[in-house]
Amino acid sequence: MLQQAKQRIEQADFIVIGAGAGFFAAAGLTYSGERFTQRFQPFIQRYSMRDMYSAAFYPLETEEEKWAYWAEHIWANRFEPSALPLYQQLFALMKDKNYFVITTNVDSQFAKAGFDPDKLFEVQGNYGELQCAKPCHSQVYDNETLVQKWRSQQKNCQIPTALVPKCPVCGGKMEIHLRIDHRFVETEQWHTAQQRYATFAEQTMQGNTVYLELGIGFNTPTIIRYPFEQMTYRNPQATLIRLNRDHPEGFAETAEFLALQDQK
Repeated sequence: MLQQAKQRIEQADFIVIGAGAGFFAAAGLTYSGERFTQRFQPFIQRYSMRDMYSAAFYPLETEEEKWAYWAEHIWANRFEPSALPLYQQLFALMKDKNYFVITTNVDSQFAKAGFDPDKLFEVQGNYGELQCAKPCHSQVYDNETLVQKWRSQQKNCQIPTALVPKCPVCGGKMEIHLRIDHRFVETEQWHTAQQRYATFAEQTMQGNTVYLELGIGFNTPTIIRYPFEQMTYRNPQATLIRLNRDHPEGFAETAEFLALQDQK
């Protein structure tokens, strides 16, 4: 089956890459285990946090505590890691192909690995940006310098009150630019990327296309998993290649489907 997948990719006119949480976990950016326990001991001891995923929803009482936690979370997943080998290997395979990437991941690993920013749609936002929590306007702000200050001045799981971010327009609270609810800011750049993806996806309806789905489960299947299935069904020349440890199953209506299940 691996040989079949390789052949389909080599022969493709278009390749649409869809990547989710399973892919960045496979690359090494796990949210639990030693990677969590070694970095977050103060927060584990103080709040009994179990992993980075559930910790992101922990009801911290103050903004000082909230941003102390997020400083470490953002640094560990967005700024500290360089391009990981799995992403570099994927780029080496795709760099000379006619590709586009859509991802629900928010860690910038595709950009770090060398993928063309004009061929990348980060649907769910990015750890490296802040937005107004309301939001009162549709601009986002790079947070790397601020995250460095939070980490260097954090004490007892709190940052100084003077470093708590405030919206530069309304003076209200800020949030990380992540799609959590309807208040997610869709910037001009976001809409441009969305349109580029939509245009590319429409082109794939007429050619020899591979939809390469990497680590997409059922957390947000309507963004990548289901659309990839639908587009494969609509195009007789399309092949869906699904790499998924936990949910490799396909759908009966489409013959050109290859499920590759890595091992635990």
